[in-house]
Amino acid sequence: MLLIEKVGHYYSDHMALEDVNLEIAQGELVSIVGPSGCGKSTLLRCIAGLVRPSQGQISLNGKEITDVPDNLAVVFQDYSRSLLPWLTVRDNVALPLRRRGGSKAARRAAAVDALEAVGLANAAHKYPWQLSGGMQQRVSIARALAYQPALLLMDEPFGSVDAQTREDLEDLVLRVRKRGMTILLVTHDIDESVYVGDRVIVLGRAPGRVVADLAVGLPTARDQITTRELPEFVHMRAEVGRLVRGNGQTFNPGPPFSS
Repeated sequence: MLLIEKVGHYYSDHMALEDVNLEIAQGELVSIVGPSGCGKSTLLRCIAGLVRPSQGQISLNGKEITDVPDNLAVVFQDYSRSLLPWLTVRDNVALPLRRRGGSKAARRAAAVDALEAVGLANAAHKYPWQLSGGMQQRVSIARALAYQPALLLMDEPFGSVDAQTREDLEDLVLRVRKRGMTILLVTHDIDESVYVGDRVIVLGRAPGRVVADLAVGLPTARDQITTRELPEFVHMRAEVGRLVRGNGQTFNPGPPFSS
């Protein structure tokens, strides 16, 4: 579905990415981790069409990305800036649907359905500033769901919420992916990358390159307590940690569990 070929990117005299090659299949949830400044967010912006890579090519469903694709949505870390405070929660969620046309009633109905999916149906007529940080981020995710993108990009989406809310949002993302959506999640949290991912992509220090592409061999059904206690989870988390710190080697985690 998504093909990244020999992508590199420069900022003035700083090289952020070099020779990045990846293939992402339809329906995968792929986590991207790496040390600070390794180009994770730059890679996501290139995929989103917000930045044109200095080298290489990125294709979505066989078409080169040269601008923001119509069938893509992004959830940013700074949810407070991505939501318009003068619009209700429902109208914030419905806003991107204007690009696709249709009646106002149809757009609002789609927004309410998406809010129900993230557990915020009762907040439809409130304003973002009346909600907690975690609830605002749920609104951002609902907006992406309403748009029904083929590809959802998430850039450190839970970095500004407390630990309990973060776990709740991780589980929400796992429910979202059951709709068949392809998701790329950039995160600094190694535990999170393993818990939600089908694969974990590790980028090395700048200029960012892929140093590991690891299949997560965990059960499809995951639980914040049980899954994190599994020896396979602990081993994978430790291996990803070593790779991020630059003192580990790739490994074969073995065949995945049957779901």
